[in-house]
Amino acid sequence: MTRTAVIAGVGPGLGASLARTFADEGCAVGLFARSEDYMADLAADLREETAGDALAVPTDLTDPDQIHEGFAAVRDEFGPVDILVNHASAAPWKGLSAVSHDEFQQALDVGVTGALHCSQEAVADMREGDGGTVIFTGATTSVRGRKGSVAFSAAKFGARGLAESMARELGPEGIHVAHVVIDGGILHPEREVQNEHEYLDPDAIAESYWHLVEQDRSAWTLELDLRPHVEAF
Repeated sequence: MTRTAVIAGVGPGLGASLARTFADEGCAVGLFARSEDYMADLAADLREETAGDALAVPTDLTDPDQIHEGFAAVRDEFGPVDILVNHASAAPWKGLSAVSHDEFQQALDVGVTGALHCSQEAVADMREGDGGTVIFTGATTSVRGRKGSVAFSAAKFGARGLAESMARELGPEGIHVAHVVIDGGILHPEREVQNEHEYLDPDAIAESYWHLVEQDRSAWTLELDLRPHVEAF
């Protein structure tokens, strides 16, 4: 049976790798982001090159109405949602004195409130079905505040708290909630780096996310920590 996945926050890099990996596994994937042209091209590639299907859904993840409409579009095309990845974030790289109210609020609206509304939509489907999986993309700053980035740190801490609370609430209902700490830089397809071994491969990260989806209910992971081997310990 085809599973329906929503990737909330899709762009070049890890978002695209997640979409491709899930589609390769036969999922029908809803792609949420504001970048309409990019998502349309990615969806077309996934339909042509993978075992799954894809739908581009232009969505402002700070707008609850657009989120609701986006999930309705995915349900109309593919059916109820089985998998959600809360992947979106906003990152003004500014410290305490430099960050504005609007920049700070944007980080919270995208990374925490947007994830809340996406989770409410997806979990409603999962509760009516046979459970499902919700995965949050975290970062080093989810567990250790980053100097000079108060908004991003606050949002990532908030999303981690949301994930942990949801896991304890929803686990008994057969809904797996996991938080992934990406502890390092991620290779980007459009940027050159001096030493690739110092970065995480987005395709490898995406495989780890798929492992979370496939885990047996007797041994679910709450938090997964991923880092490049040259940085390890």
